[in-house]
Amino acid sequence: MNVFKGKYLYALMVAISLIYIIYVTYTNLLYDPQAADFLSHKTNLKRPIPVPAWANVMHIHVIAACLAMVAGALNFSSTLLRKYRLFHRINGYLYVLCVFIVVVTSGYMAPYTTGGKINSIPFNLVNILWFGMTITALVQIKRKQVNKHWKWMVRSYAFCFTNMFIHLISFVLHDGFGIPYTLSYTIGVYGAILLNIIGAELVIRFIYKIPLAPIMAAKT
Repeated sequence: MNVFKGKYLYALMVAISLIYIIYVTYTNLLYDPQAADFLSHKTNLKRPIPVPAWANVMHIHVIAACLAMVAGALNFSSTLLRKYRLFHRINGYLYVLCVFIVVVTSGYMAPYTTGGKINSIPFNLVNILWFGMTITALVQIKRKQVNKHWKWMVRSYAFCFTNMFIHLISFVLHDGFGIPYTLSYTIGVYGAILLNIIGAELVIRFIYKIPLAPIMAAKT
């Protein structure tokens, strides 16, 4: 059994993650490495975007985010936890490192966010919240609080999907309903944050279960 009830739900989560990783990697690193299309929507900025430096930071951001998504998904597998406990632990630290890199690079890019301060402020708040939840999960497992560790990991991992939800919402609103891109993106930012928080709590409440809790508490 996986942390999520049923292997099919876990497989669905992994499949969605992999599809999104392939899409993001291709789009941002191969098809449009300078993010020309995305940057074309950024208007009325108070400062010019240093495109070469911004693009390099964006590439690091994308790679770290993808690694965090993979690492987090792997650590929700009870099979890997049971058979490869050392890998689970190392992979967990990799997840924390990747989240830290994502947060730092996001902080650099926040002042150039589409829509200005109305979106850059929640991005910065999310960075603080996400890393705080990740560290909380780490502290809980150090204290052998397995139940609390898994719950905080669910909350932390939900924020790996922030960018996916933002662009999904903005795509539907802009391309589907003709709403101006900046407004669509703004709705996407706030909508993604709500979806992450609500989705994580729903998973904890209705889908989540604790695997191997006694073993983890005894050996961690």
